[in-house]
Amino acid sequence: MKKTHLVTLIPGDGIGPEVIAATQKIIAAAGASIEWETRHAGASVFKQGIPSGVPQETIDSINRTKCVLKGPLETPVGFGEKSANVTLRKLFETFANIRPVSEYKGVATPYSGRNLDIVMVRENVEDLYAGIEHMQTPEVAQCLKIITRPGCEKIIRYAFEYARTQKKKKIHCATKANIMKFTEGLFKKVFEEVSKDYPEIEAQHIIVDNCAHQLVKKPEQFEVIVTTNMNGDILSDLTSALIGGLGFAPSANIGEHAAIFEAVHGSAPKYAGKDQINPTAAILSGVMMLKHLGEFEAAAKIEAAVRLTWENEKTQTRDIAGDTRAIGTNAFTEEVIRNLGRATVRAEATKETVDVRKVLTKLTGTPKTHTQVQGADIFLEFNGTPGDLGGILEHVADNTAMRLKMISNRGTKVFPGETHTSCVNHWRCRFINRNGKEISDRQIYDLLFRITELKLKWVHVEKLQDFDGKPAYSKAQGEDA
Repeated sequence: MKKTHLVTLIPGDGIGPEVIAATQKIIAAAGASIEWETRHAGASVFKQGIPSGVPQETIDSINRTKCVLKGPLETPVGFGEKSANVTLRKLFETFANIRPVSEYKGVATPYSGRNLDIVMVRENVEDLYAGIEHMQTPEVAQCLKIITRPGCEKIIRYAFEYARTQKKKKIHCATKANIMKFTEGLFKKVFEEVSKDYPEIEAQHIIVDNCAHQLVKKPEQFEVIVTTNMNGDILSDLTSALIGGLGFAPSANIGEHAAIFEAVHGSAPKYAGKDQINPTAAILSGVMMLKHLGEFEAAAKIEAAVRLTWENEKTQTRDIAGDTRAIGTNAFTEEVIRNLGRATVRAEATKETVDVRKVLTKLTGTPKTHTQVQGADIFLEFNGTPGDLGGILEHVADNTAMRLKMISNRGTKVFPGETHTSCVNHWRCRFINRNGKEISDRQIYDLLFRITELKLKWVHVEKLQDFDGKPAYSKAQGEDA
């Protein structure tokens, strides 16, 4: 008997229910046996007063099924609740976001005929998407960029394992390590370490802005790109534009405990219910889901039918065909189903998928590191000049274990010395030890107490540490050794 797979179905918001219904219909017609467990997240849940946008019954369902097909969810912009999309990814630690793009015959772009086939492997739960933000003063906001060694190693090993199973020969690692030397630099360093375990795959590092430039200039040079969360979000939208747009961009969110499949595009509420949207991205996300479930025959059949449908200019949706000759979402769905028996199924590169458990067992862990606290950065809210603040703080540090080394504003050193920097009321005040001896927590507390006694308002403290004798903190622009 054919195996039936239990899958959590989240129809989503806006156009979500339409594209998901199309995907369900095509999967059924292709002969895959799926039992759908419908649950909800996103706008309707926010309206119920659930701040995460994800109710417990949805979480319980995913814990049971381990597999999700999801429509796009609305995310509040600039206010209110967290993104329900990000919440789902983080709750189930779906650390790998896979976003493939490949050329479609019949979909004319400036890159047609160049046989583009690129896969973006994006770290999915860390970076700025950790969502740790604070208003430190009424005019200064802060967002913490969290990059961890285990997080880097998981996604980078996944990328190499993916390349190996899919017979890819080359991986690029895209970072901004030239500017963010500790965060993006850590990603680059781990990539270079892990690449040694995969000698058959060519491994190259590329600065992310050059990667964007090269993707527009000569995209066929890329096969797999692995990168951090924010970089991957931006670059994957760029790569989808190379083949026709977000309507062709599926994705998979893969973790040890669950896999979530969804189109890259948003909920597009202005098109909801109008039978106008291109469902290809959702359908191809369903194809990725079927491969994950081992339903390779149905997956290949659907992908071939979708490609054949796009080859015919009479069966294209409005995003490509325009308003005059376009067909609707439902008509496109029926045409794909008709083509299930007509399309020539291309030989797949492999019927293997990445074993997440195998990736996790290969993790090397964090090497032992000797740490020493050399001082502290104390962030203050202060209305005045750099000279005024510097004079006060030099006096504060008298007869303590630390001295004031410098003050920066918006990342640039403004004291001691002259500067043309436009200053705000948020100051990083760097205190370092006087005699080379390690600074204790008590000594930092004592300094903070002195600052507080003078009615100065401190808002944040960071220890300045050396790791194995090397500074583990960045200098301000203009700060000398």
